[in-house]
Amino acid sequence: MLQGDFYTASAIETNGNTVKAVLTLNSGHKIFEGHFPGQPVVPGVCMMQMVKEMLELQMGRDTRMEKALMMKFLNMINPQVNGTINIEVKHTTADEGKINVDAQLFGEGVVFFKFKGVFN
Repeated sequence: MLQGDFYTASAIETNGNTVKAVLTLNSGHKIFEGHFPGQPVVPGVCMMQMVKEMLELQMGRDTRMEKALMMKFLNMINPQVNGTINIEVKHTTADEGKINVDAQLFGEGVVFFKFKGVFN
């Protein structure tokens, strides 16, 4: 779990099948010592984990990604420049309890990451 250490979530708003939140990144986190020294960038796997954690917050249970249909890393997130970002996660329940997810990380007119996939 990254929440509480790598980032903190605030202004969490749930409405039906959508959760929105403001994420404040910990620019001093150890991960940035190696990714990358002197030029910190949020790793893609961390972006995906933030989506998963926000989905689980809304669903109230653990989930597992089954399939990534689309993952677009559109802009780098430098925590020293973009210390606060927004997240929006929308989901619908499909056959056999599968969860279709559409999510994005964005801030100040810039979209950093877009995701579409299936969880269970």
